[in-house]
Amino acid sequence: MMPVSDIVVVGTDTGVGKSVTALLLMQLLYARGYSPFYLKPFQTGCIDPYDADSDAAFVYRHTAALNGQDPAQSVVYCFPNPKAPFFAARDDGARIDLEKIQKKIDQKRADHAPLILEAAGGLLVPLSDELLVVDMIPMSGCKPLLVARAGLGTINHTLMSIEILRRRNVKPWGVVFVESVQTPADPDLVAENMEAVHRFGGIIVTGVIPAVFDFSAPAPQVYHALEKMLF
Repeated sequence: MMPVSDIVVVGTDTGVGKSVTALLLMQLLYARGYSPFYLKPFQTGCIDPYDADSDAAFVYRHTAALNGQDPAQSVVYCFPNPKAPFFAARDDGARIDLEKIQKKIDQKRADHAPLILEAAGGLLVPLSDELLVVDMIPMSGCKPLLVARAGLGTINHTLMSIEILRRRNVKPWGVVFVESVQTPADPDLVAENMEAVHRFGGIIVTGVIPAVFDFSAPAPQVYHALEKMLF
C-alpha cells in the first residue's frame, strides 16, 4: 500500500464543498485499507460537535468505519456564531491557540495516516488578530487540496486562491471542482472553467466531483477525481 500525504482541504469560499470532499476522502481511504483521521480545527455555526450543522458529525455519520465513534475528538474549537473563527471565538470570550491545534495534529499523526484536515471558509478568513487560514497550512505540514465550485464565478475565486497560496510560498497540491445538487453546472461552462484555471493558474483541475445524492453510499464515479490525485 503506497503512502498518502496528509491533506488539508481548503476552499475558495464558504459552502463550496469542503466537507463533502473531506467525507469522500475518508470513505475512499478507508476502502483502500488506510487508517485516516478527520480533523476540523475550527467549527463555527454549531452549538457543539454533535449539532446538525457540525461538519464532524456529518463526516462521522456517513463514514461506516466511524460508526459509534465520537465526533468531538475531531473538533478542536467549536463556536455557535456562524462567523469567521476569529470573530466567533471573540463573541464567545475565547481566543484560538494554534499551538493547541498543532498538538492535536501531532497526537493524531502518531496513530493515523493520512490526516485529513478541513479548513474554515476561504484562505483569507481570520483565525486570530494576526493569522489567517492560509497561515495554518505550513504549520500543519499537510498538502493543500483546493476545493472550488464547478459553476459560474469559480474562475475568479479559484485563480485568486491559487495566487494567495503562491504569494505565501505554499504550493497548491491540486484543485477539484464540486458540483452542487441545487445548482448543477452546464458541462461546457465547467470545461471552460477548468481550461481557465489551467491556462492562467498553471494548475490542472484534476476533475469534478459530481453532485452526491447519497452521502453514505455515493456512486462510484463520485470518487474518480480524488482517486486520480491520491493513487
